[in-house]
Amino acid sequence: MGLMLRKPEGTPGKSWPAILIGLFVAFGGVLFGYDTGTISGILAMKYWDREFSTGYIDSDGNLNITASQSATIVSILSAGTFFGALTAAPIADAIGRRFGLISSTLIFIFGVVLQTAATAIPLFAAGRFFAGFGVGLISAMIPLYQSETAPKWIRGVIVGSYQLAITIGLLLASIVNNATHDRNDTGSYRIPIAVQFAWAIILISGMLILPDTPRYMIKRNNLAAATKALARIRRLPEADPAVTEELAEIQANHEYELSLGKATYLDCFKGNLLKRLLTGCLLQALQQLTGINFIFYYGTQFFKNSGFHNSFVISLITNCVNTASTLPGLYAIDKWGRRPVLFWGAVGMCISQFLVAILGTTTTSQDAAGNIIVHNLAAQKAAIAFICIYIFFFAASWGPIAWVVTGEIFPLKVRAKSLSMTTASNWLLNWAIAYSTPYLVNYGPGDANLQSKIFFIWGGCCFICIAFVYFIIYETKGLTLEQVDELYAEVSDARQSVGWVPTTTFREIQEGEKKGVEPAGVETTQDV
Repeated sequence: MGLMLRKPEGTPGKSWPAILIGLFVAFGGVLFGYDTGTISGILAMKYWDREFSTGYIDSDGNLNITASQSATIVSILSAGTFFGALTAAPIADAIGRRFGLISSTLIFIFGVVLQTAATAIPLFAAGRFFAGFGVGLISAMIPLYQSETAPKWIRGVIVGSYQLAITIGLLLASIVNNATHDRNDTGSYRIPIAVQFAWAIILISGMLILPDTPRYMIKRNNLAAATKALARIRRLPEADPAVTEELAEIQANHEYELSLGKATYLDCFKGNLLKRLLTGCLLQALQQLTGINFIFYYGTQFFKNSGFHNSFVISLITNCVNTASTLPGLYAIDKWGRRPVLFWGAVGMCISQFLVAILGTTTTSQDAAGNIIVHNLAAQKAAIAFICIYIFFFAASWGPIAWVVTGEIFPLKVRAKSLSMTTASNWLLNWAIAYSTPYLVNYGPGDANLQSKIFFIWGGCCFICIAFVYFIIYETKGLTLEQVDELYAEVSDARQSVGWVPTTTFREIQEGEKKGVEPAGVETTQDV
């Protein structure tokens, strides 16, 4: 097999334009990651705590915000992203994937303006909601755009690069937070927030140049534009047989779906489309329940509360591990496949989370004021090491592959609608975790005071991930989006999907129907 990812022999045209386009569009993940990452450091900034406090005094005698206010500020971004993700489908289908991304970024910019101008919680929270709404739109549209333009042999790497961009955004946020957190003025939080204008301008500038996806053009019955876009992406003449053949298969698939009736949201809940939707929603939900955003939302504050004085530095280290570890994951997606990488990633995360929970629980205690007392510093350092190992397994598996799988398992007819719902499920759990974590972890009246015990919860969820992959996730490595349709129609057990080879094309199905021959192996809407 070899170790390198290579373009299959006999594949016409150039692959690098589609790869570059997909990688650039992934830059939108920087907005997602950076916006997520800034809040962890901002909540731990002394100036911000004093500026935005409404009079609450913490256990150290300093002005601070309450657990309720912290939960609202962090989680309202996720609330915005939830509604943004649900809105992505009608926008992407109405004005296109390209202009949809541009308009989404403009909404994000409005949210950043409000946050930068804020000096009190209400305006700051409103800004986070609008920024989240824009991020929600972007997070659903980017995998959609990438999946519809990427060559099948490297689609996993391209869509997975979205997660790499998210980790880069988290890392950049950690670097900027670390540089400004000691400032004793509004620049301590305004500089990290305002930097986001640069990321938004870069994304908009690129999208003004790039084409819309050929599959979207086919969906809009604009064959000429689809031909022009595909020829540009593949660097082939518009009349080239390879362009004609690829478009013919896309069009045949789309016409076959349309012949079964107009797509509605209700169609997403029928037959094997429901199976795919549940797969996507559960995959995205479980990605959140592995506990990754606990570390990136509250990591700085958690490390600080756990007795580490250089919590900003530890947060920076975990973000470096997150970014670097995504690279082997991108390689593995298309080399070894979706199932094995997700399965062994879940195993590694599960073991690491339980070890962090055990080390943290058995080697620390609390005084009467709720302050953490560390009895074994070496054990605490080991816990940090296992958090980094957990991040490695997440970043190399569930981080990128969740976006890859959800981007490729739905047919064109309902792809935007289904993707919006799977992405919304990610943000719904993201919101639930962001809102509940202060109450679960903190010390005080009405709080659960779990501290390191919360890692037992994340470890248990990772154990569920192992079973989920084994029984539910189909292997889609090396298949076109149209062939994935055929896979789900022919194979009912995910465990039997490994090694499956397509036996027909939608063009052959269409031609067979014209001749009065019943197509084999593909479901009809009556079954769907």
